[in-house]
Amino acid sequence: MNEMKGEWKLIEWIRKRTQLNPAMVPIGPGDDMALVSLGGDSQCLVTVDVLLEGTHFDLAKATPRQVGYKAMAVSLSDAAAMAAKPLCAVAWVGLPDNRDMAFAEKICLGMSDAAERFACPIVGGDITSWKGGLTVGTTLIARPAGVKPIRRNGAKAGDLVFVTGDLGGSVLGRHLTFSPRVGEARQLAAIATLHAMIDLSDGLSTDLGHICRESGVGAEIQADVIPISANAVRLSKADGRTPLEHALNDGEDFELLLAVEPVDAQDLLKQNPLGDVRLTCIGKIVEGREVTLVGPDGSKSPLPPGGYEHFR
Repeated sequence: MNEMKGEWKLIEWIRKRTQLNPAMVPIGPGDDMALVSLGGDSQCLVTVDVLLEGTHFDLAKATPRQVGYKAMAVSLSDAAAMAAKPLCAVAWVGLPDNRDMAFAEKICLGMSDAAERFACPIVGGDITSWKGGLTVGTTLIARPAGVKPIRRNGAKAGDLVFVTGDLGGSVLGRHLTFSPRVGEARQLAAIATLHAMIDLSDGLSTDLGHICRESGVGAEIQADVIPISANAVRLSKADGRTPLEHALNDGEDFELLLAVEPVDAQDLLKQNPLGDVRLTCIGKIVEGREVTLVGPDGSKSPLPPGGYEHFR
């Protein structure tokens, strides 16, 4: 059973105490972005992300420019998760008071790298100093732009489950340099019926659990087809955990996980719609609430959420 705990208990507590007019806020807490009506047919999507030194990055291993890039990229990945088109962003930095102007400029340059790459200008923000570690936050606004936002709660039994890219080992550097799948998400939404989608920030096992919980379904995932990155193999040799464990649980891959209507899924399997970006079918959505890992021999075992979770 995919039970709520930690961060998701708090989110559910907030949901129960938040009274939203669905005409004004069609999508509220619980998805990658909220959808807000601006009057008439105008809508926008909005998300906020905060990166904390020591949790999301280590300045002994990451440059300030990489931190700035990641701060924008994680919000852009939220837009990808809902097949939205980024519009603009505002950003803020809590700068340690022992850092100088050159350090701050490098963070801003990193943000600009991502903003320019995805045509999502930073239109404002705030910079403060304090005695704590580096903290960087972004708020991003996006548009549906002709594509209905893809939520987490629409997966149906019979859907096939796909992921983009390779998984695991992002701590070796990819979590600082990844490319948000904004274009790929919109391309897939244009050619297939996507019932649910999420970006893989917390780990495949955990993020699949989010989709299953929100959709009221279960899933069966085939262990031998999960695309495992070379870095997951490298980490396995260093720490003794299997490459599969890393692919399932490491998190911060920022790839897409999607549940696709069966007929369209078969068409995707025959094509190569994303070019150099791998698209792999790893399993299916099933009735019930259990998330199961199926071994090469057909044996089944529960797949608990083993990725990152706040307040665990």
